[in-house]
Amino acid sequence: MSPFRRTASMKIATFANGFDPARIDGDHYRLCARSFADTFACAVAGRNEPASRAALRYLEHAGLVDVDVSSMQGSRAHLWGQPATASAEAAAFYNGVAGHVLDYDDVTVPLRGHPSVVLWPALMALAEAEDLSGERLASAYAVGFEALCRLARVIAAAQYEKGWHCTATLGAVAATVACGHLLRLDEAQIVHAIGLAVAQSSGVRANVGSDAKSFQAGQASAAAVRAALLAQAGFCASADALDGPHGYANLYAHGEDIGAALHALGPDARELERSGLDVKQYPMCYATHRVLDGLLAFRRERGVTLADVERVSIYTSRAALIPLTHHRPKTGLEGKFSLEYAVAAALADGHIRLATFTDEAVNRPHIQQFFECVDASDGDTPMLPRRADITLTLRNGTCERRSIETLHGSTQDPLTDDELTAKLADCLDWAGSHIDPQRLFSLALDLRSLRTRDLFNAFESPTH
Repeated sequence: MSPFRRTASMKIATFANGFDPARIDGDHYRLCARSFADTFACAVAGRNEPASRAALRYLEHAGLVDVDVSSMQGSRAHLWGQPATASAEAAAFYNGVAGHVLDYDDVTVPLRGHPSVVLWPALMALAEAEDLSGERLASAYAVGFEALCRLARVIAAAQYEKGWHCTATLGAVAATVACGHLLRLDEAQIVHAIGLAVAQSSGVRANVGSDAKSFQAGQASAAAVRAALLAQAGFCASADALDGPHGYANLYAHGEDIGAALHALGPDARELERSGLDVKQYPMCYATHRVLDGLLAFRRERGVTLADVERVSIYTSRAALIPLTHHRPKTGLEGKFSLEYAVAAALADGHIRLATFTDEAVNRPHIQQFFECVDASDGDTPMLPRRADITLTLRNGTCERRSIETLHGSTQDPLTDDELTAKLADCLDWAGSHIDPQRLFSLALDLRSLRTRDLFNAFESPTH
């Protein structure tokens, strides 16, 4: 490491190593608990999806899965929603895949992606494998989230437009920082871990709408576990991996000055308040949610249905349509990234639920026929604040218009505890899980007083 320049990796490592868990107050704990409960429930809901089943078969074929959870000991962690355990790295991979496959997991605006589905699978797998208490988990999550948002504010827009999947590319680095804090690595070890994360950081938007998108999230979480454990074992990497001449910023974006964004990185973690977490109401790409809020309000308030509508025109903020790549979807997974399907299903059904995204639902003839009746464009205005302007042309010759800026479920208008518990219930019911949603939420809120293994054993024990 050069004594003359403090690299971006060094600045992040100083922050992660020195962050005091006592700085996490009750509000932060509550945010972390809600995000974990949401991420876990989304993973359980995704357990029967083809990508999750394939990931499990892969781990079984590799000899990494143990189905005798009653005698779990040593460095093992639960596969969420499955009667099985695996190594920390394998568990992080599977849980990340299952947690992201339904595209129901939370987002944060600076990232243009999903933070918790990379952070929580890595942190929980390590904590469970190492038999750690839950007390340090919230601070580790906050540290990872802080690093993620600081980096994303500088580099995510450029990365995203170049075609990178920021959930995976930035998520792998941030989750590694979080794991370094959790394991109490020293500054030098965290620097090495960041370099090892950069060596594994990948994922492209071309995979949106395929199983590979959830693979990228799972791989990022597994990469973080691998990087942290390798650094702990003495593996070294370059301190210039993030912002050196041949490092991450130059290769993955346009050479933005990452280090400058880290000058104010002090003893506090404020991004949970500043950027916040947006919890999804609908199990599809977040770029559709403002439109869905508006259309479902039309339907509730005016009784407008698909049969009443001749055409739907949508105008959105700049770059909002980028991830909506499937204009004529044929599968449920493609439907999650289709504005046309979002519009047609919302107007036809009056709701968007997990059952909306079966192949049969997407291929309903009247739904497929309506795709031609949806127009969408985005403007040259700044990307933030985001908005969606919706115009419905009705068959009776009238027009209805509505603009949506603030989303329910966003950090500006969060879901209530009852609404979040209802989402957990929908996820668990979809999976056929015996886990009680209220119990899941209560245990998550009590995270700091439990050992991680006890937490998962409590989830898996039937209620009476």
